[in-house]
Amino acid sequence: MQTKLAEFVRDTAEGQEADRILRTCVHCGFCTATCPTYQLLGDELDGPRGRIYQIKQVLEGQPATPRIQQHLDRCLTCRSCETTCPSGVRYARLLEIGREEVDRQVPRGLGQRLLRKALLGVLPHPRRFGLFVRAGSLVRSLLPAHLARPLPKSSHAAPWPESGHARRMLVFDGCAQPALAPTINAAAARVLDHLGIQPLRAPEAGCCGLLPQHLGEPDTARAYARRNIDAWWPALEQGAEAIVVTASACAGMLKEYREILSSDPAYAAKAERVAELCLDISEVLEREDLGRLQTLGQGTRVAFHSPCTLQHGLGLGGRVEALLSRLGFELAPVPDSHLCCGSAGTYSLLQPQLSERLRADKRRALTSGQPQAIATANIGCLSHLRDDRGPPVMHWIELLAERTQ
Repeated sequence: MQTKLAEFVRDTAEGQEADRILRTCVHCGFCTATCPTYQLLGDELDGPRGRIYQIKQVLEGQPATPRIQQHLDRCLTCRSCETTCPSGVRYARLLEIGREEVDRQVPRGLGQRLLRKALLGVLPHPRRFGLFVRAGSLVRSLLPAHLARPLPKSSHAAPWPESGHARRMLVFDGCAQPALAPTINAAAARVLDHLGIQPLRAPEAGCCGLLPQHLGEPDTARAYARRNIDAWWPALEQGAEAIVVTASACAGMLKEYREILSSDPAYAAKAERVAELCLDISEVLEREDLGRLQTLGQGTRVAFHSPCTLQHGLGLGGRVEALLSRLGFELAPVPDSHLCCGSAGTYSLLQPQLSERLRADKRRALTSGQPQAIATANIGCLSHLRDDRGPPVMHWIELLAERTQ
């Protein structure tokens, strides 16, 4: 794609990066076939190719408009288009640059500004969010479905094992997961302990930074990254083998620390090390001897929802399914498994109508094979897909933990 960026952006680092990305696009349109919003709306401007054109126009000097902002807002950042693209277009990064410039030119309305400020002021802070979740649970029956559904019926988790294994790994707590599903990391800790690995916690660590990054606050995201690195560094220096993550969205963000802190002389090397040691829990189990866990899933039929962040962001599509099959679980077929469930971080709050349509499609796909349980690998997807009707929705590591007592 030929480009002629405007003077205001041409010589900036972001402009040069956007120019390189734009020039890799060859207009092929393969991306539209796997774009969830294009599939729903049938509008070229609500597909990756159309959004790339709109970002290009803005960076070349055409004034941004509320309509362009709307089309960019509707993107889930699922990155399915990146998996499909034969040219390797870094669409998600281009979208970040484009959104930042469009938001600079097109001020949002008061309601949107207040909502985004509230999200940034509550979600990344575990204590505040925990209070919000507990308060919401008390008035669940009065809330709209898309707000009530993610709230847990119970917030109690089993205690972590008190082991003294020579091998040690940090387990990332995150911000929303401890309040929405505290059982997940407790389950991961039990499985690690069963494999002879001592799970460690770093209470000073918090939000991975993904939320502010997606809401146009990159400086806040970098500050969170520095805080987390400082919290983990003593354990890493003392021999912790990895930073284990049970939320694939967070794992993807931790991997990006090397990029967002690459120009920070005090943290660049540490960020590179953290990115190398950050592992989705499926990557940990792949490397271990699972002989003691063989056939534990025998007789259990599971539908696995592979989060976009797992298959498109981390490039680990099919890995959890292979592990579950290896451990004896029967995998139910899931049509269109590459498509997003509609959670996408704050998308379900900022774009509730589109999110609900995607959720309904995904629920139909997941239940079509008559599974006994639905498993996933990310807290956002899990909370979004919860439903009192049909099979229970859980993290796949919980399936293992409940069978290793």
